[in-house]
Amino acid sequence: MKYYYSVAKDREKELKIKRSTFIAHLHYVQTMQEAKEYISNIADEHKTANHNCWAYIVGEKGETFHSSDAGEPSGTAGQPMLNALKKHEMTNIVAVVTRYFGGVKLGIRGLIEAYGETVEAAIEISPLRKLIKLSSYKISCGYDLAEQIKYKVEQFTAKVSNVDYTAEVTISISIEDQLKDDLEKYLIELEKAGKLKIVK
Repeated sequence: MKYYYSVAKDREKELKIKRSTFIAHLHYVQTMQEAKEYISNIADEHKTANHNCWAYIVGEKGETFHSSDAGEPSGTAGQPMLNALKKHEMTNIVAVVTRYFGGVKLGIRGLIEAYGETVEAAIEISPLRKLIKLSSYKISCGYDLAEQIKYKVEQFTAKVSNVDYTAEVTISISIEDQLKDDLEKYLIELEKAGKLKIVK
């Protein structure tokens, strides 16, 4: 089962490499438009920088991605940044690396390493946030079946998020989208047998 990751909050990491200053900025986004807006904001903040190179990945499975060398030699900035994000199975993420040139040329290999390492260093600041889509269900049943259903639901790696005891027992359940099929089948079978009611 494949999971994707992003950042829970903005990250910034600065590295000094052969007198040049490289600053990585990582930001959570959900659309290409949000990624482009963030890139523009960073470029505005760092107007005096020599380069503001960027890469972003969006989509549930990281299906949309783009990068730019922003004036650095072709293939030396955007692609290594993108590679670092992909290596960590990231999506819904934009990375901008700001470079202030320090007077020493790094060469093609040096640039590729510098841009990749700066993004990598920002990623490694703390654990990434796992991106999980949840499905939720609410069911009602008699007191006699409640405990059995709660136990069974947890066997499906689902979570009982709330239980209300009134005339009947109402159980709220949440489960990862990619794990929901067997649970759904179980609930529908019990509903058909008249043992519970799926409220939503």
